[in-house]
Amino acid sequence: MTATTATSLAGMVGTWQLDPKHTTVEFHTTAMWGLAKVTGTVRAVQGNGLVGDDGGVSGELVLDATSIDTKIKRRDKHLRGRDFLDVGTYPTFIFTASDATLTPEGTVRIRGSLRIKDQSHPIELVATLTTPSVERITLSGEVDIDRRQWGVSRAPMGAGIVNRVVVVAQFVRL
Repeated sequence: MTATTATSLAGMVGTWQLDPKHTTVEFHTTAMWGLAKVTGTVRAVQGNGLVGDDGGVSGELVLDATSIDTKIKRRDKHLRGRDFLDVGTYPTFIFTASDATLTPEGTVRIRGSLRIKDQSHPIELVATLTTPSVERITLSGEVDIDRRQWGVSRAPMGAGIVNRVVVVAQFVRL
C-alpha cells in the first residue's frame, strides 16, 4: 500500500522505531554566491513514532550534528564549529512531530518543531508514505529550512541561507 491508496492512518496504529541503517538525511545548499552546489549528509541516530487509535501522531527524529559530511573536511570542521552549528555544545538536531494528516493528494503532512542549537521553531514536512510490509513504513520528504531562524546567519563567500533537507526515514513496528 502506498500513501496514494491510503485513506487514513488507521493501518499504522501502534508504536514505531526508527531504523537508522535504512534512513538517510541529506541537505542541499549553495556556496560561492550560488555558483557552487553543496550536498551533505547528517546521520540519524534514533527516532520513534506513535500513531494512536484516534489517528493522533507524535514522534521524534534525532540527528547527530557531529556527523555532518560534505566530503570536504575543512568545510565540515567549519560547519561544526562555533561560527555555525557549535556541535561541541549542541551535538544533535531534534525534530519532534506533533501531528500528521493524509492529504487528498495521498501525501502525509507532518507538523512539529525542529531544534537546532538552543532554539526550536515550527516546521512542516510533506512526505510520501510507503509501507513495504505491515511491519515497516518509509516516509520520504523534503523541506526548505532558512537557517537564520536558528541563529545561523553567517554567510561567508556567499553561502546559501536556505537549505533543502531531504529525509528518507524507515520505521519498524514494535
